[in-house]
Amino acid sequence: MAHKGLGDFINTLEKENELIRIKEKVSTNLEITEITDRISKSENQNKALLFENNGTDFPVLINAYGSQKRMCIALGVKNLDEPGKEIKSIFKNLTSPKNSLFEKLKLLPSLSKFGSWMPKTINGKGKCQEVINLNPDLTILPVLTCWPLDGGPFITLPSVHTKDPETGSRNVGMYRMQILDKQTTGMHWHMHKTGAKHFRLFKEKGIRKMPVAVSLGGDPVYTYSATAPLPDSVDEYLLAGFLRKKKVELVKCISQDIEVPADAEIIIEGYVDTLEDYILEGPFGDHTGFYSLADFYPKFHVTCITHRKNAVYPTTIVGIPPQEDAWIGKATERIFLAPIQLTMLPELLDMNLPFEGVAHNIAIVKLNPEFPGHARKVINTLWGAGQMMFNKFLLVLPENIDINDYKQVAKHLANSININKDIILSEGPLDVLDHASSEFAFGGKMGIDGTGSKTNEIIPLDVNSLSNLKENIPEINSINSNLVEEGIPVLIISLNDETKKDLKEITEKIMQGTNGTIKFLFFCNSQVDISDFKLFTWILTGNTDPVRDSFVYKDLNNELLVIDGRRKIGNKNFNRQWPNVLAMDEKTIELVDEKWEKYEIGEKINSPSLKYKSLIKGKKEIID
Repeated sequence: MAHKGLGDFINTLEKENELIRIKEKVSTNLEITEITDRISKSENQNKALLFENNGTDFPVLINAYGSQKRMCIALGVKNLDEPGKEIKSIFKNLTSPKNSLFEKLKLLPSLSKFGSWMPKTINGKGKCQEVINLNPDLTILPVLTCWPLDGGPFITLPSVHTKDPETGSRNVGMYRMQILDKQTTGMHWHMHKTGAKHFRLFKEKGIRKMPVAVSLGGDPVYTYSATAPLPDSVDEYLLAGFLRKKKVELVKCISQDIEVPADAEIIIEGYVDTLEDYILEGPFGDHTGFYSLADFYPKFHVTCITHRKNAVYPTTIVGIPPQEDAWIGKATERIFLAPIQLTMLPELLDMNLPFEGVAHNIAIVKLNPEFPGHARKVINTLWGAGQMMFNKFLLVLPENIDINDYKQVAKHLANSININKDIILSEGPLDVLDHASSEFAFGGKMGIDGTGSKTNEIIPLDVNSLSNLKENIPEINSINSNLVEEGIPVLIISLNDETKKDLKEITEKIMQGTNGTIKFLFFCNSQVDISDFKLFTWILTGNTDPVRDSFVYKDLNNELLVIDGRRKIGNKNFNRQWPNVLAMDEKTIELVDEKWEKYEIGEKINSPSLKYKSLIKGKKEIID
């Protein structure tokens, strides 16, 4: 079902009791982030928020996609599996054998659907051009400064339109934009993104000004489509048309030769100069839960801003999961499972990208193996599939395992895998934001084949034998044996930061001091609350290069996988800068505490940042 712009979506959210209007005056500098972070992580009070009084003429909509229900409302479906099922049905209908003229004629309605989904450029001006500012000023917009050490305010939910200078094909991507002054922003497109590819093509052709248009709002499907991992040859607005069951109407920009959705809220038009020096952009509190550090990116020069009358400014914050982007990622997981099955891996039964893996660190898939090495084939295929190339940990489980039940997954792996045979290590591209790899955007990967039928002989660990470990091994700060007590041979240990001893030596001492079997041994820094399994998983996978930071330990009774999830500062094999964890400053936390009743958003929620303060080292975005 197509929404008639962002206002229609807001009305639907309100009817479904999924929106809170906040009339109290708030600041776009940190305060909105702190409120939203509390709400988005709440189990009972998680709603979309509309800040109607923020010091500008534009209300701020945030957390609009921040739950499964709201994501379904945005896409016009009852559950997130619907679009994938429809893709399969259409594909099956078009590719199945047709034995008669009548059967072939029955295809015509299906084929006509594609025409009804194709984007169309219309004449005249759109709703997004009701107000035209040819002397643009970005400061009229309520752009958020999200985290205390951010380099400035960032536009965080932009649909960035570019064109291939050779083919004219359109790309719509989502790249954060730091406000530098009234008419200039950074353009943070990573080297792997199509926008960056278009920039390189313009530069190679000697075309100095690359036209760019940024849309905000409109049907929420547009925003989702800008994040979707589509091939270069597929127009994002074809996907949007399919999802909304109605073609996207586009209009020509006022000052640039590029088209944008007619029903968007706000359009920022401009260009990137391919001969201009890059600008230092960042740091920025990113979706990894860490600061992405300052780096050099192109400048975007604004030539015109247009908007609806009474426009709403949509935005988002990212940070330690779960946040709003986790649910956008969940939609992608469910929708794009079908294309993966249809084009590459028909044997793939299901996929889960846990929130703690921030989209690219962890993937769990399900397979019914048909031949030796089948899981390896799946692992290698997925590591070569679009944005799955960024994955670091890929687990393959059999059909009878619930891949959404993480304890069941851990127990099955511990009881079935052969540590030496079933763990696959590789190296390849990583996300630009990965901070743990020894090289920028390149590092280790681990695949685990958990599809074997082997049942390991597990000698239950005597938990009492763990009680003396701290006394005998002074490097140990704390031990989490909760999984061991549930019959899952996985032990988690935090080590004191001043520990200089080699991890293999510490592991040997631990194994000598235990009675029974351990299959997985994980280490992290002392500040990590290892009783919080989700927090620990996020830290472990974020701080790890699987090739560099893992090893297999053997003794007479055990063969176990050891992974070092500690910070790598001071490591002789690591020479990059290490970012700090995101947390709100105390002044903003206190401000929001004091004003909570005035917001009228329900029972007071404590700041999530209080939980993460211990993870921060120093006062800068970079740990010294």
